[in-house]
Amino acid sequence: MNSLAKLLEAALFASPRPIPTDELRALDADASKAAVQSALDELREHYNVDGHGVELVEQGGGWQVLTRPEYTEAIERAQMAVRPHRLSGAALETLAIIAYRQPIGRADIAEIRGVDVGAILKSLLERGLVDVVARGEGLGRPLLYGTTPLFLEQFALRHLEELPRIDELSIALRSSEPATAPATAPVPAVSAA
Repeated sequence: MNSLAKLLEAALFASPRPIPTDELRALDADASKAAVQSALDELREHYNVDGHGVELVEQGGGWQVLTRPEYTEAIERAQMAVRPHRLSGAALETLAIIAYRQPIGRADIAEIRGVDVGAILKSLLERGLVDVVARGEGLGRPLLYGTTPLFLEQFALRHLEELPRIDELSIALRSSEPATAPATAPVPAVSAA
């Protein structure tokens, strides 16, 4: 393994979050973007070919060394891994609305959900899954929310384009409905706009 790959491995091992390629490039001022990418490819191949218990994964807008999925259950059973607290159904629904409609204001989220979302938004902000990304043009210039790199990391996404398409979600939701539900049960409408 070349010295740049070793340097990147050390930085990735020490980091609790995915590190963007530009930040990795800053570790060696002489390294080009192509050299960093080549070193990342070498490191990924090293983990894959030599049978390591970890892998190099691109997610959350950066790169991270993670436990291979086949070992996750055993590590969790032994309580060695810290898992983030689960999100409630209401929080997941709110997060999905923000992810698909961002940037979006609190009033629009509340209108879609049909309930006040102030406490849930506060919780999602505290967890770092959403953030204020802009101000709206409407009356009072409302805050507009969008997802963060931590959202991408938590849901193992490299970018928002990896979110399931709306039509895929509709099919999945219909197939998971109980057999007693009418075949024409409404599916929550969330637009990708």
